[in-house]
Amino acid sequence: MVGGIVGAVILVFLLILFARTIRIVPQARAGVVERLGRYHRTLNPGMTVLVPFVDRLRPLIDLREQVVSFPPQPVITEDNLVVQIDTVIYYTVNDAKSVTYEVANPLQAIEQITVTTLRNVIGSLSLEQALTSRDHINAQLRGVLDEATNRWGIRVTRVELKSIDPPLSIQDSMEKQMRAERDRRAAILNAEGVKQAQILTAEGEKQAAILRAEGEKTAAVLRSEGQAKAIGTVFEAIHAGKPDAQLLSYQYLQMLPELARGDSNKVFVIPSEFSQAVSGLPRLFGQADKQSDAPTEENPA
Repeated sequence: MVGGIVGAVILVFLLILFARTIRIVPQARAGVVERLGRYHRTLNPGMTVLVPFVDRLRPLIDLREQVVSFPPQPVITEDNLVVQIDTVIYYTVNDAKSVTYEVANPLQAIEQITVTTLRNVIGSLSLEQALTSRDHINAQLRGVLDEATNRWGIRVTRVELKSIDPPLSIQDSMEKQMRAERDRRAAILNAEGVKQAQILTAEGEKQAAILRAEGEKTAAVLRSEGQAKAIGTVFEAIHAGKPDAQLLSYQYLQMLPELARGDSNKVFVIPSEFSQAVSGLPRLFGQADKQSDAPTEENPA
């Protein structure tokens, strides 16, 4: 009975001894081994052997990239406005020994450096510059943090500002300003559209007037040429027929009714040439009678 108990105790002791001797470090992890309270070596991923009761393995350190989001921090800008800024830090551990012995609380140390650096950077910028210069702020933060955390075995890979929240009164003023700016741009665009429409309308009317005038000019020229040709034809026909004074008087009397025609003609003025034309009619008709009474070869007197 006693021998069985002693054997069980020895077996348990051997298991504990084996567990403290053989250690396995996972991938992307690192372990710091202390021998008799002092730093001895850094364990890489894989299986390793420790000296029981002499070597002590500290908690494993994650070597993967870590993401830390800090709560909003009040920061005063150059124009004395308090803004709330959220930051996100991306970092990796590249030296397990330094991060174990150089800093007691790495996350708290990074947060405090981030807050103080952020206040220094934002304090030299106005609110408008802070809202439009995020890349510049991120670069400055990353440079300062990387330099400060390098001796801790930590490398800051990226710094991002999640949000920059000005006071509510400033937000309302900014919204009103943006709304007024949009209204101004809309009014300018509307005025430019009306201006362009008026210019195009005026140019269209100008072109139409020019084309209309050119058409009227061409029509007048064509009418004048037609009238000139008609007058020339009539003139040539009259000269070819060799009219005498009596025929012209007769044509003149035929045109007098045309001169008096029209609803607006209330008074008809007889020209002075009317008496001369009438005096020539007896001779015209007398000659016509003589020519009709003259004997011909077919009808002798």
